Amino acid sequence: MATTVTAPVNNSIALAQRYLPMLDEIYTTESKTAILDTLAERVEFTGANTVNLYTLSTVGMGNYDRNAGFVPGDVTGQWTPYVLETDRGRSYMIDTLDNEESMGMAFGGLMGTVERQHVIPEVDAFRFAAYSAGANASNVVSATISTGAAAVAAIDAATVALDEAEVPYEGRILFVNPTFYGMIKSGITRFVENRDRNIDYNVDIYNDMRVITVPTKRFNTQITLAAPNASNGAGGYTATGSDINFMIVHPSAVMQVMKHYVPRIFSPEVNQEADAWKLNLRYAHGAWVLSNKDTGIYVHTK
Repeated sequence: MATTVTAPVNNSIALAQRYLPMLDEIYTTESKTAILDTLAERVEFTGANTVNLYTLSTVGMGNYDRNAGFVPGDVTGQWTPYVLETDRGRSYMIDTLDNEESMGMAFGGLMGTVERQHVIPEVDAFRFAAYSAGANASNVVSATISTGAAAVAAIDAATVALDEAEVPYEGRILFVNPTFYGMIKSGITRFVENRDRNIDYNVDIYNDMRVITVPTKRFNTQITLAAPNASNGAGGYTATGSDINFMIVHPSAVMQVMKHYVPRIFSPEVNQEADAWKLNLRYAHGAWVLSNKDTGIYVHTK
């Protein structure tokens, strides 16, 4: 009986120069949403795709009676189930000879390249889209911003909205796209001159909010996840909503969990499909806005 061997995925691997073994990778930045990761002690995993979050609610104050004393009050604590929305993965193979001719750098750099170029951007984009969809409708604003003064005014208006909703002041995080960040800098009359006489206009903290810039491709109100069924399918995601100018998030308003993240590496000796190194990568995750804290997110779109 003939055995069918699946051909390895086509890989464009340049042969390394003997005197300059370097990896030529696409520039990408680290996760922008990791700062919002939910603390492990608040989460309980049950089943294959469900995560439980413990929530606590109480009733308000009542009149104190000098004869009867305190009025009893209910305290309700419960685990609320959330179902992980995404289960993503991909398999990569690099031919043994290709790997040898690239001085082992082809497969050696594969894991980090996949994470930086594909996994991290997609997870960030998924989370920002989820938070946009879950934000209270009164905190979702769309407007054209073209000046520094308008950018600063828009953030100040967002701060007022969060203050009125009694969202905690401490801990808020301001996410901005690069263009909007530039307008913020131009709208603030300030700079820092260090001892080397370099001028720094960067804004790391704005009204006590940590400022984090997010690439525009990851910063959209809605995305569509690709589901290729062939090795040459591009995969990844496509932004299908509105570009976001900025988003203010209080970490207590959201929950994000990476439940399953398993990279599995197979050497050519154990790979039954081809004489190649093989990487299988799978991750399951979810991101949600807590229903009673949806005012803790403010979204400003183009």
